[in-house]
Amino acid sequence: MPRALEPAEPILSEDGTPYSPRYDDVYHSTRGGLAHAQHVFLGGNGLPGNWAGREQFVIVETGFGQGLNFLATWQAWRDDPQRCRRLHFVSIEKHPFTRNGLAQLHAGLGGLLPLADQLQQQWPDALPGLHRLSFEDGAVTLTLALGDAESMLPKLALGADAFYLDGFSPSRNADMWSDGVFWGVARLARIGATLATYTAAGFVRRGLRAAGFDVNKAPGFGGKLHMTVARFAPPWKNRRHAPPAAGQWADRHAIVIGAGLAGCAVTERLAARGWRITLFDAHDAPAKQTSSHRAAAMHAHVSSDDTLLSRLSRAGNLHALRAWAALEHAGYPVDWHGCGVLQIGEDDAENAAQHAALEALGFPESFVRWMSPEEAAERHGATVPRGGLWFPQGGWVAPPDICRAQLAKAGGALNARFNCRVAALRQIDDGWQALSGDGTVLASAPVLVLANAYEAERLVSGQFLALRRVRGQLTDLSPEQLDALGGWPDCVVTGSGYLLPRAEAGGARMGSSYEPDDGPLVERPEVHAANLSRLASMLQDRAARIARIDPSALHGYVGVRTVTHNRLPLVGRMADEAQALAHTGALRGAHLRDLPRLPGLYAALAYASRGLTWAALCAELIACQVEGEPLPLETDLADAIDPARLLLRALRHGRALDPQIADPGLDTAD
Repeated sequence: MPRALEPAEPILSEDGTPYSPRYDDVYHSTRGGLAHAQHVFLGGNGLPGNWAGREQFVIVETGFGQGLNFLATWQAWRDDPQRCRRLHFVSIEKHPFTRNGLAQLHAGLGGLLPLADQLQQQWPDALPGLHRLSFEDGAVTLTLALGDAESMLPKLALGADAFYLDGFSPSRNADMWSDGVFWGVARLARIGATLATYTAAGFVRRGLRAAGFDVNKAPGFGGKLHMTVARFAPPWKNRRHAPPAAGQWADRHAIVIGAGLAGCAVTERLAARGWRITLFDAHDAPAKQTSSHRAAAMHAHVSSDDTLLSRLSRAGNLHALRAWAALEHAGYPVDWHGCGVLQIGEDDAENAAQHAALEALGFPESFVRWMSPEEAAERHGATVPRGGLWFPQGGWVAPPDICRAQLAKAGGALNARFNCRVAALRQIDDGWQALSGDGTVLASAPVLVLANAYEAERLVSGQFLALRRVRGQLTDLSPEQLDALGGWPDCVVTGSGYLLPRAEAGGARMGSSYEPDDGPLVERPEVHAANLSRLASMLQDRAARIARIDPSALHGYVGVRTVTHNRLPLVGRMADEAQALAHTGALRGAHLRDLPRLPGLYAALAYASRGLTWAALCAELIACQVEGEPLPLETDLADAIDPARLLLRALRHGRALDPQIADPGLDTAD
């Protein structure tokens, strides 16, 4: 069962040092937190010198606390003319402060206060998982891993160049100094990675040495005689799953096929890292197919056991909101309407399940809380038959606006080829070629990303992608029809269907059907009638008025979603199916990281009805895989959306797999 995070309290000791009553220890030396960070962690890791001239540098910290080590490192990066191009700082914290708590502790930071203010502005709610915060236009990235160190370290996917082994005293917080932590750190270490910690306890030095570090003492800080410094130099030569190396690309040029939510997000994320993008789409502009409708809602998914779908949904929602805020800050607004989302149960049993989920998860009310039908009616004009989950950060947006903002942000790095259909792909020695129908080479690049939904299967031999198409129809109501209904909610309401607030033109939208893709994509009156029935079930006091609306006179939007066997997307490096199937015996007990991959070929496919939720996060995931940067998702979540997951299952069974069979244990709710 998931456990709610317990935030720390901003308490000071008698001498003004931040103090934890939970561990009866201070957060840093009483001689000064900034000086402590500079001497022990930066100095002990040879920084800033060790990152000089590097394309990227990755630091992993085992206890974020009030963030002084991060702020000191960020300031040192800013002050260094030889700094690395991209600095990744990944920090684990079991008991995060609240934003207000950080503000209290940061008040006396003096010259670091401007950086501390930026950190506070982006500070996340106390929700388990990874939270990626971006600073300096993406050049400095803080990934907060909220949870305990021993469980979070195995879930990190990265290659580290330096470690800050921090935490309360080993005598007061033994879990932070266990063999599991030492080996978890070693798993992430690139050869030659450095490590520093304030303690010189013998069992710590012995544990690090056993995990493959060359360990030494160094002069301590603040009255401590010694501290520990180390370098990863294991005596063993082979590592089955070595951490990723930094990307080495002679030509940072990528082809992206598909200019919907998936492709535009990938384009922007790669362009932000200095890549040139050739973007192909068969239509005359971006977001002309599944991403073309002018209003779509986004909110998280919750379940009492915090399933993979719930965790992916939460991570995607939070990441999307931060990504869109960054676009707006850069001058490319997406016009997000954060009106909130009310999710009601379809019956009493589902309402009980919602209550159980809230009680089990213990999430902050700023993320999700219960809303009664009385409050929904009074505050939002939503006369729902029962209460439900209120997501205050939810809302709606027009997907084409996001796509245009992302392509505008890519700027001169983008070569957009609209009205251009890629008919085939060809693998070459140094990458991939996109070909026209007559075999003409349209573009060549070392990296190619398939973001063209169900059409990807005509470009690659994807026996184990298992893509299928699902038709969806939305229904629009005119301002006059809404007035005749006696008002309309000012928030998004979801249940058996969903309804959006009034748009600027005064009308509103509701939906949506979920049906087999059989026949032409034209509006069907019987589907409009079904959408009206969904509306009546959510606004039962207006059922009689809704029944007077003629479905045959209604109009809306019709599109096709691309879904997989379990409705989770396909994101990441594409498998080399031919090579894998030629070695089925050797791969019978394989893991995903053992499977052969097609170099430079990536997928961003099958986002189904959660394109808003997943596009930004999955684009960041692909960009990090391309560059060898820390992934923004835990390993089990990245594995859950890996394009090779069905291939792996087939190999483990030693037989061909029926692609329609869902993986056991995965939540398939939409």
